[in-house]
Amino acid sequence: MSFELAETVQRAQDGDKKAFAQLYSLVYKDMYRLALLNLGHEADASDVVSDTVLEGYTKIRQLREPTAFKAWLTAILTANINKKLREYVRDRNFREDIDDYGDTAADEKTDIQNTVGGLTLQNAMQRLTEEERQVLSLSTVSGYTSEEIAEITGIAANTVRSKISRAKEKLRKMME
Repeated sequence: MSFELAETVQRAQDGDKKAFAQLYSLVYKDMYRLALLNLGHEADASDVVSDTVLEGYTKIRQLREPTAFKAWLTAILTANINKKLREYVRDRNFREDIDDYGDTAADEKTDIQNTVGGLTLQNAMQRLTEEERQVLSLSTVSGYTSEEIAEITGIAANTVRSKISRAKEKLRKMME
């Protein structure tokens, strides 16, 4: 498989659009799941995946190790997810400034709706920290090892393992 992958990556690097489409078909489901688990919004997850694919397509020639295509594209996706999460923080801060002058009843109603009837896994994932969500989804959804996650995120492998363990324990407690 890795020889076929390397050959397909090489063709994509040479400008073969069909080869890039083949590569995309290998990873798009995992990319979307990873984005959705981290962002919690379908439209934003789709947008981030689209941005990532476009960026990957335009930068495919920069990939040095063809067999690392999935990890390389996941690193781009992770950066784009983090960018979107920073937008959420900016937007939330902006909304909080506006809410100081307005009615927050709609936000309170949304909070109540999210907790009525128990938590879904997606809601529980959103209660994890950004970093916990990221390493857990890279591990469970994308199947990366702690060493690979360390390489993608820049976090030490031992720290990655600890964060995954703590995140799983938090999820277990929330889902009980």
